[in-house]
Amino acid sequence: MLNRRDFLRTTAAAAAAPLLRSQQRKPNFLILLADDMGFSDAGCFGGEIETPNIDRLATTGLRFTQGYSTARCGPSRSSLLTGYYAQQTACDVMTRGHIPNYARLFPDYLKPLGYRTYHSGKWHIKFTTGENGAGFDHSYTLMDESRYFDPHDLLLDGERLPQPTIEDHYYTTTAIADYAIKFLREHAREHASQPFFLYYAPHSPHFPLQAPQEDIEKYKDKFAEGWDVMRRRKWERMRKMGLVNCALPPLEPDMWTRWNSPDAELFAQIGPGEVTRAVPWATLTPEQKKLQRTKMAIHAAMVTRMDIEIGRILDQIRAMGAERDTVIFFTSDNGASSEQLIRGDGHDRNAPPGSWHTFLGVGPGWAACSNAPLRLYKSWVNEGGIAAPLVVRWLGGIQNHNQLRHDPCHFVDVLPTIVDLAGGKTSDTAPPGAPPVAGCTLAPAFQKDGGAPHDFIYFNHNFNRALRVGDWKLISTGQGLPRTYWRDWDLYDMRTDRCEMVNMAAAQQDRVKQMDAQWTEIDTRYAKERDSAPDSTKQLMARGRRPNTKRG
Repeated sequence: MLNRRDFLRTTAAAAAAPLLRSQQRKPNFLILLADDMGFSDAGCFGGEIETPNIDRLATTGLRFTQGYSTARCGPSRSSLLTGYYAQQTACDVMTRGHIPNYARLFPDYLKPLGYRTYHSGKWHIKFTTGENGAGFDHSYTLMDESRYFDPHDLLLDGERLPQPTIEDHYYTTTAIADYAIKFLREHAREHASQPFFLYYAPHSPHFPLQAPQEDIEKYKDKFAEGWDVMRRRKWERMRKMGLVNCALPPLEPDMWTRWNSPDAELFAQIGPGEVTRAVPWATLTPEQKKLQRTKMAIHAAMVTRMDIEIGRILDQIRAMGAERDTVIFFTSDNGASSEQLIRGDGHDRNAPPGSWHTFLGVGPGWAACSNAPLRLYKSWVNEGGIAAPLVVRWLGGIQNHNQLRHDPCHFVDVLPTIVDLAGGKTSDTAPPGAPPVAGCTLAPAFQKDGGAPHDFIYFNHNFNRALRVGDWKLISTGQGLPRTYWRDWDLYDMRTDRCEMVNMAAAQQDRVKQMDAQWTEIDTRYAKERDSAPDSTKQLMARGRRPNTKRG
């Protein structure tokens, strides 16, 4: 007899079959992954930032309103590329241990199915690209996260490239798109008979806030009203769009990133215009308002530049005649970041904000606006940290356009969805005794809302814990503090309280106990499976992939 998990997988495969039968050839795949972009930054998710190409994907595709990340860059990318939660592959910053032998990346699943695979952009997981680009046929890899105009660490198929200079007019978001387009053109020229998989992962709009000045100028006065007014206006717009149905929570000035540069250092290097807490806009000085609206203008410029480069990639796919046959996913690796750090080459307060001599973070006030109306930011597993704007378009396979899907889903679902649509099974490449991937195919949800149910969705990052079961979310919100400081569980009903304002734990004590036990069982099982599996180091090195021991 099938258990519920196997039953759901079998049912999902049957539901996806009509999509596959309607295709004359296997579909191509394109993943577009933003970095630290807020849930509601894009126009199609209620934002004021101009994102016409992302919006066009939404109007000709589907928007998932309850897509989830892990709350941080590295763990989310690991989940996306492996189909396992980061705790299962030792790829969360809080998870020690070896990479287990069952960890596989997209090329391992898709190459046996006849695919050519390409990556261009940020990496930031324990697997480094190694000698052959982590199994990708081509990989242009950004390893430096501190510079947009002159990054120090760039690789092409695992080989180090010269560092660009300011005279080269280099900008990472554009360069990453250039290489993605180059790979596609080569594919069209030399491998047109094969389907392709492309993973485009720009660093934008992750800190530091750096963008071409002409892009920044476009948003010069856009955000002068401040985050309070714009956050409320966005929330009202999102309610009308059907994206959320909750109240607008207040700002939370007492919740701030504990690893930020000290306030004294930020004020000394950046100046008195800096703001390090999410306080009401009306309490800011004129100097603070000037710098803060400039920072948001840079953030918006970075998002719009990314959207422009996405448009170029889409134009190339269209020129190849592959537009209808390409399944496109757009999402972000976590919510907008409240982090305020000074790294890289430091910050020159006399240089134009957003130039290569500056190092700014958007800060908690605008991060709260970018994630509106959801609570908190990157690294927390409250909705503002984990909610990801997910758009899926497949002109040749999804008949319903410009619709919402409210199925809760997670980054771990992307790989099994793609393998499913490619006609494969994730179990085909697994070593003996490997646990099944954590995710499930979302293909049934392409046809109808509610088509891809989950038993649970699990979160554990930086001493923040949560479990989503149906419409209920159990969460313990910390501030990056160890276990002895863990808070009691809160419980929220996501049907009416996506903004996590009405704690139901006292009224639902039995449910809290049940979900607490379930979270503990899942967390313990994942650690046992990971630690009991053979170390993958030898296998990775034999295949030209060296594990990266840096925290990701």
